[in-house]
Amino acid sequence: MTSLLIKNATAILTGLPGDKARHAGPDIRITDGKIAAIGQLTAAPGEHTLDATDCVIYPAWINTHHHLFQALLKGEPQGINATLTPWLAATPYRFRGAFDAESFRLAARIGLVELALSGCATVADHNYLYYPGQDFDTSAILFEEADALGLRFVLCRGGATITRQLEAELPQALRPETMDAYMTDMERLAARYHDASPTAMRRVVMAPTTPPHSMRPEELRECAALARKLGLRLHSHLSETVAYQDSVFGTHGISPVRFCESIDWLGNDVWFAHLVKLDPDEIALLGATRTGIAHCPQSNGRLGSGIAPIRALEAAGVPISIGVDGAASNEAADMISEVHATWLMQRAKGGEAATPKFRAGSGEAGADEASVEEVVRWGTAGGAAVLGLPGTGTLAAGQAADIAIYDLSRNPRYFGLHDPAIGPVASGGTAHLRALLVGGRQIVSEGALPGLDMAELAHQSRTAVRKLIARAEAA
Repeated sequence: MTSLLIKNATAILTGLPGDKARHAGPDIRITDGKIAAIGQLTAAPGEHTLDATDCVIYPAWINTHHHLFQALLKGEPQGINATLTPWLAATPYRFRGAFDAESFRLAARIGLVELALSGCATVADHNYLYYPGQDFDTSAILFEEADALGLRFVLCRGGATITRQLEAELPQALRPETMDAYMTDMERLAARYHDASPTAMRRVVMAPTTPPHSMRPEELRECAALARKLGLRLHSHLSETVAYQDSVFGTHGISPVRFCESIDWLGNDVWFAHLVKLDPDEIALLGATRTGIAHCPQSNGRLGSGIAPIRALEAAGVPISIGVDGAASNEAADMISEVHATWLMQRAKGGEAATPKFRAGSGEAGADEASVEEVVRWGTAGGAAVLGLPGTGTLAAGQAADIAIYDLSRNPRYFGLHDPAIGPVASGGTAHLRALLVGGRQIVSEGALPGLDMAELAHQSRTAVRKLIARAEAA
């Protein structure tokens, strides 16, 4: 039996709702990878201790939507000022064929390192870099890189059997898969990697890239049926912009969420990224079916998509989680900047809707649209809920010891806080990560990943970007 005692925390946020959102602590005992107790604890003889003086402790973040290969596409000039559809053509699709095994692996490593250093223990990556004749296995690379860092990893296996017009004249890397090839690979991945346990280190999810654009309705129904037969969850993009509404209504005569209802893509085993543009009846339907959301505020802001109606969704019964989305539409793809944006944007959305009293409004509003405790819950317990990992995401006895310990004594951004507990979310920035534990194993120590040469990683990234640009221009 292994035991670790975390001592003297300044504050502990648990990821739990209501009056359980904070724990007085100040100590946490971890035994065999799980939380054994939280309270005023005394070290047992020979027990290892970790000093958390001047630190606040959160559950480690759970990122429910990413595109890790985009870590080498940050700030790409042709897409930097584009909305979603032209951005797709300008950046991720234009560069798809430029990736080889080496650059894909490097991108995955950069993205996972960025997340780990923000205090993230669990990553759900929506990988859609698959095409006929591909000579490297992106799924295997992702699992290998996450395993090397000791992170929990959920592969959302994207893909498409049809293409959008913006892809029509692009090369081999944009050609669609066959339905048989896609389903065969899903069965292979499920058999090789999927672990259904509540604290799984590896999961597989059925995730055609975008329901309205990536597969035919009958194929999407087949995906849903196979996923449920195999015990897999379902994930995709939906209603990110008004173009989704125009496209689905123009083709099917119904809204995007109603379309998903028609193909069996709603339920408590489904979550969608974005859900920015929704009608009231769609919100009600998502809530009634307990379909979840990966809220991606920074990408939605960067692409000019809008701000998802998180308050209305949660009130309707939708499980809320947070994702960073791809770094090509979010140049800071880490969980601290994402939760800081979540906190601010929900308040801005509430204030934007406020009307003056002389127009029969209620005056100023919005400042209570999202508390720090709620944002922590969305980014931890909410993520565990949509991914089906109930043994993670909260700080309580019996839960996996996925823990982020932030030292607020090293950066003046956090000096003067009357309530230090809110610092990492409310102040944003980069709080010094004294430790990140995943299942009780220390992954990050004093803001560094043991054995990682950050200068070399930076050098490799610069070289890889130059090669990607050259390949894309030559295509």
